[in-house]
Amino acid sequence: MELSVRKEKILAAVCGAYVLTGDPVGSKLIAAELGVSSATVRNDMAELSDMGFLAQPHTSAGRVPSARGYRFYIDRLMRVPSLTGQEKSYVDSMLQPHAFDPEKLMAAATDAVASLTRMAALTTTPSGGGAVIRGVQLVQVGRRTAIILLMSSAGTIKSRVFHCDFDLSQEILRVFFRLLNSELAGRPVSSVTPALIQSMMASFGEMSVLMSSALVALLDVVSDTIWTRVCLSGQMNLLYYPEYDRESARRVMDLLERPRDVMRLLSGEPGAVTVRVGAETRCPELVDSSLVSVRYRVGQENAGGMGLIGPMRMDYGKTVAVLSYVSDTVTRMLTALLREQ
Repeated sequence: MELSVRKEKILAAVCGAYVLTGDPVGSKLIAAELGVSSATVRNDMAELSDMGFLAQPHTSAGRVPSARGYRFYIDRLMRVPSLTGQEKSYVDSMLQPHAFDPEKLMAAATDAVASLTRMAALTTTPSGGGAVIRGVQLVQVGRRTAIILLMSSAGTIKSRVFHCDFDLSQEILRVFFRLLNSELAGRPVSSVTPALIQSMMASFGEMSVLMSSALVALLDVVSDTIWTRVCLSGQMNLLYYPEYDRESARRVMDLLERPRDVMRLLSGEPGAVTVRVGAETRCPELVDSSLVSVRYRVGQENAGGMGLIGPMRMDYGKTVAVLSYVSDTVTRMLTALLREQ
């Protein structure tokens, strides 16, 4: 639906003022901002209400944006600012110390998003479910103890300690290394199943007896690589918004405690930041909230998601800017880590 230029300006002004104050916006405030008469603004606001873009909480109150109004504002009127140098430096300082640990990096990214937006932030750690194995390393740490490390194209490095009933040597570990990498390098992580391990043991012949502990540990690191962890931060920020009464806040908090549902909210393909308002989330707990989300990558792979939940009355431009910068930084750091493996 098309709106006149003046109505677009009025809708944008109402959205901006309501974000700042949380109070219904009157015609006088908008008239002063746009330099037109209050009567003109009242008429246009009434028409915007009839069209479903504004709502009037009380008969004598001003107007507030409706879900439809926010949708039009986001799609047509919103301006996404650039983060300030100070904000970018803050994000970089939070993430840089963890550039070589994907899980800690995502936890720090979650904290950064929550801090800059004052909302509830949620991310998923890189999943190796769709990744391939880049290589397997073995490191001796004791006379009969070693660590097996599995590196995936998702940027993950997972490890397990295994123990043998015989003394290890560098020569034995080199044989393990050659056999494992000849079978696994370039193979999808998800293809490493107990059945595959049984097949590998058969092909290794007499060496399978020596390698049994390492192969059991291999299954564990594959499971760790595929598993995705949900990071949460800033849930208590929601309690500072009057839109969340005790019951609505409890519903959102309960949702955030369900990892599968959080992962579903953040699913999708890499691309631009997505904003879903109210019912667009298809989640009953978020019918009065908005979800802003984005997918990050490792190299060219879709690795995980990050997002935030807050009231419909949020500064959408700022939240999009924050998520764009943080996700781009995470993508760059994880891709650099992948290339160093």
